[in-house]
Amino acid sequence: MLVKTKNFLEEVRAELGKVTWPARKETISTAWVVVVIIVLISLYLGACDVVLAKLIRFILR
Repeated sequence: MLVKTKNFLEEVRAELGKVTWPARKETISTAWVVVVIIVLISLYLGACDVVLAKLIRFILR
């Protein structure tokens, strides 16, 4: 089992060497896009929650 584990880790290391990693600038810009989208979706869902809560309170009165 130890030999299989060692072979597996060697293969993983070899495959990671083939990976093309994005540049730092590209990673940061992509992260900002993700953060902005998360904020926009959060605001939208929060607004929907408030509207639906008020609608349900109005109906149940």
